[in-house]
Amino acid sequence: MFKHYYVNKNAQSTGEHEVHAEGCPCMPLYPNRLYLGYFAKPQEAIKEAKKYYDNVDGCYHCCLPVHTK
Repeated sequence: MFKHYYVNKNAQSTGEHEVHAEGCPCMPLYPNRLYLGYFAKPQEAIKEAKKYYDNVDGCYHCCLPVHTK
């Protein structure tokens, strides 16, 4: 299923920028997120986020298939 994805502009305390799907309860506030696009899989959103940040990770709550840390 296609979803809108965002990346947190603020890095986590461990250094990564977290990718979130629309509707995630952990979504960063509007000024702190960057829209990545409309994708079928979170892997596509991670690839897009890496164009902006070197260290990215998927959210445990909404992007578990790409959550690594």
